[in-house]
Amino acid sequence: MFTTALVLGLSTTACGANNDEPYKPAPVWTGKKPSLPAPPANVVLPPKTGDSYSVARIIHDLRSRIHEKEVSGKEVSITGYIVESNIPSAPKCAQHPTGKKDPEGCVTDIPMFAVGDVKGDDKGKKIRVLGWASNFPNVYEAMQKYKGLKEAPKKPVTDELKGTEIPFPLPAVGAKVKVTGKYGYTYQGAGLVTDPNNGIMTYSKVEVLEPAPEPAAFDTAKK
Repeated sequence: MFTTALVLGLSTTACGANNDEPYKPAPVWTGKKPSLPAPPANVVLPPKTGDSYSVARIIHDLRSRIHEKEVSGKEVSITGYIVESNIPSAPKCAQHPTGKKDPEGCVTDIPMFAVGDVKGDDKGKKIRVLGWASNFPNVYEAMQKYKGLKEAPKKPVTDELKGTEIPFPLPAVGAKVKVTGKYGYTYQGAGLVTDPNNGIMTYSKVEVLEPAPEPAAFDTAKK
């Protein structure tokens, strides 16, 4: 009995010691409103056109854990505009016929063009296409043979190293194309080239849907 009475007495004392004031709601804030960014807009990706992806769509699918297996390492087609080419920036030392060795110290890249969804937008999302020519001497040979032609020759220029046909016309900025090849994060040809953001296409073929305003050309002033 004594123990029970003591416990009850302590419990009563503890409860009675709670002197918290009753809750009073705070007044509505009347100061300067915070500047918050607008919520991001829902991005609607364009669907495939037949068997061909847009640039934005296939980049999205490559990054997606759901769709990555559908495009990574697979041969796919992409339709877009050529927004970049490194033909004009090829060094002068590489602008020569095949069979001639580049002079010592001549440093060049693999011939490349890039496609994007918006014509003329070389700052937005774009996918580089490599493997359509192994070096710039092969591009030089094609440029000489294709010059002034309105239609593809019966025997297009064959890449000296790869043994594949170099596309006619040569890729030029402004053309709308449907390009087909293996797509993924890494170039599947000679030389290690990767792009962890947008991916790279290893070229198989290209179809010109709209011609470029000007044919591909070297910058003759390039040193």
